[in-house]
Amino acid sequence: MRKSSWTPSIVPNGNDETVYLVADNFGKLGRAWCETDYETTDLEMVIQDLLTGQYSNPIRVIAFNTAERWSEDVSEDVAHELRRRCDLQGRDIPFFLQDFTDRFERYHDVQLPLPTHLV
Repeated sequence: MRKSSWTPSIVPNGNDETVYLVADNFGKLGRAWCETDYETTDLEMVIQDLLTGQYSNPIRVIAFNTAERWSEDVSEDVAHELRRRCDLQGRDIPFFLQDFTDRFERYHDVQLPLPTHLV
């Protein structure tokens, strides 16, 4: 009998959508991928849930699409978007997101102005 590395997809036809899941750190209780409703796994809902404190200490955001057979850590992109939205609203990053955004944001393209004192 011939062996194959192919396995059938468990994703029903027509469900080609990208899903976003958040890993949360619960301290002494450990880390877990948070349970969520099927309808709330799109990027916009995850960002809204993060901003409204649905996650106590997020550590990572993963995107995947089983129909297209890919997955990716999108934590850096999400951290940047959280910062952008808070900047647009003129507010600080919520305290429960500060560790997350600080961990993943890259400041390499930010240049601080130097004081120019002409004597």
